Amino acid sequence: MAEKNLPPKITLKAARINAGYSAKEVAEIVGKNYQTILKYEQDSSNIPLDFGKKLSKIYNYPFNYIFLGKNIVLKR
Repeated sequence: MAEKNLPPKITLKAARINAGYSAKEVAEIVGKNYQTILKYEQDSSNIPLDFGKKLSKIYNYPFNYIFLGKNIVLKR
């Protein structure tokens, strides 16, 4: 039985945007290049666990509800 108050699974990019940060702002907070942040937003399948959890805390979103993997962009 699923609980009704569980957050939806969202991407790292969505979590960052919902938290009101730019990739450059997050990069400054964590001490990495903003391109690293963008790289993980495109494909987070190999993100180090501790770094993913750090981003989760910054974004104030539960780590278990952040989608990790490749983001596939649908073309219209």
